[in-house]
Amino acid sequence: HVQLVESGGGSVQAGGSLRLSCVASTNTYTTHCVGWFRQAPGKEREGVAGIHPGTGNTYVTESVQDRFTISQDYAKTTVYLQMNNLKDEDTAMYYCAADPEGCEYFPSPRSFRYWGQGTQVTVS
Repeated sequence: HVQLVESGGGSVQAGGSLRLSCVASTNTYTTHCVGWFRQAPGKEREGVAGIHPGTGNTYVTESVQDRFTISQDYAKTTVYLQMNNLKDEDTAMYYCAADPEGCEYFPSPRSFRYWGQGTQVTVS
């Protein structure tokens, strides 16, 4: 069973920054792709960024490429999503997800098997 715990969401003014954290179970960290997804009310869940901790390969959706960065702290089994210059349209519930094969199909959320509870990001 894979456990993922997100934190770092909150309310921020447009143009501000937030850093989301996803702490992953130690026994899964290096063998699973970890992705960040978001879902706004009335919209489909979409992939934002992904990373494979074992290889270090990263994937960032083009629409946020110039503002969002994904990184990891191997020792803390934590994946971060740094979000800068936030815009109203970034308002959503942000989820962390993991799957052994997820990076091959990123940004599709359907390829990710394990999910955290989510953390809300509100930009106004």
